[in-house]
Amino acid sequence: MRAAPKSLMLRLSRGMDSSSQATAFPELASMSLSDLEGIRLLLRGGSVIDWYRLNFESDAEIERFLRAQEFDPEDPADRARAEKVKQDAIDYLKRHFDFPIPRPVSEQDVVGLIRLASGKGHRQLCACAILKVMQIVQHLEARELLFMLPISDEEVFHLVERKVYRLIGGALAAGAPIVEFIGGRKNRDSLYTKLLSKPDVTAAQIYDKLRFRIVTRTRDDIFPVLNFLQREIVPFNSTIPGQSTNTLIPFRRYCEEHPHLASLLPRLQIDRHLEDAIEPNVDNVFTSRKYRVVHFVVDMPVRLPEEILVEAPPAAWPLGRVIFVQTEFQILDQETDRQNQEGDASHAAYKARQNEAVMRRLEVGNLPHRKPDADED
Repeated sequence: MRAAPKSLMLRLSRGMDSSSQATAFPELASMSLSDLEGIRLLLRGGSVIDWYRLNFESDAEIERFLRAQEFDPEDPADRARAEKVKQDAIDYLKRHFDFPIPRPVSEQDVVGLIRLASGKGHRQLCACAILKVMQIVQHLEARELLFMLPISDEEVFHLVERKVYRLIGGALAAGAPIVEFIGGRKNRDSLYTKLLSKPDVTAAQIYDKLRFRIVTRTRDDIFPVLNFLQREIVPFNSTIPGQSTNTLIPFRRYCEEHPHLASLLPRLQIDRHLEDAIEPNVDNVFTSRKYRVVHFVVDMPVRLPEEILVEAPPAAWPLGRVIFVQTEFQILDQETDRQNQEGDASHAAYKARQNEAVMRRLEVGNLPHRKPDADED
């Protein structure tokens, strides 16, 4: 994502929301193995479905993960919803794969499944398989729920913004190393330009209709901010695969430079050298090679307020109270931000390249054209 002109954005500073409650901001030294696994997944744009284990080390970690997904372990309706999704997942595994699931696994609630998936042995494998299918069931049904609701994109975006502003406000109150936070929506002209400039993009594939930009004090502050986001706003399983760009922080080298993270590296479930063989995913041809950023897209979980749920048709009632909204984040430090505003990497240069491509496509298209014969007018 390129930074949009600030006149089109909603800008917040440290005094952004006096009603925000301070949220304990995680230090780098407090990062758990599960935290590091999640940040790695986000930076690479991977899929949690490819994991073979979880790495939660306490029930407190599990509860925090569930609450970040707008699931309240103490709410009977939420527990009933999780049980229904779990049973659908088990039925699918048995129906299509004759997957053997021991009763001590199938009888677990979602907390118990996550606990087993962080263990070892056959029960761990079974719990992981169930949770993977639950992830798919929940997302598909949440998408169905959104389609059934009498709610506009404008109202959905407002729900996301209200959630993000509240939690970022709490982080700022707790001393988060954030020097700039901007939230905004892509305007219609920008959407038109993007669709015209990239022939393989449809409106359904525009992920940055709603986006947030965070600038940290230093590059070393980026990992703690990512950790906060995943603990409080965008849990790791909300990462949309293939939609992350990291041209700023080499994962393994960064971890090796910090003793606490270096101690966690040998315990990662995927080889620590994986990123060395992967080129950064920069899918925007107009972005300069000099531009540096951590950018990712998530399906952000949003809990629907009661006044919206009461307007839903009866067919929507069994689908829960959480929807997922595609949201883009951009994170960088203030020195990198300064460098990105210069020369070829600047937003003005980016827009010039994009506009030139649009004009060329409008005039002659992108397909090869036959040269006129000599006798043609």
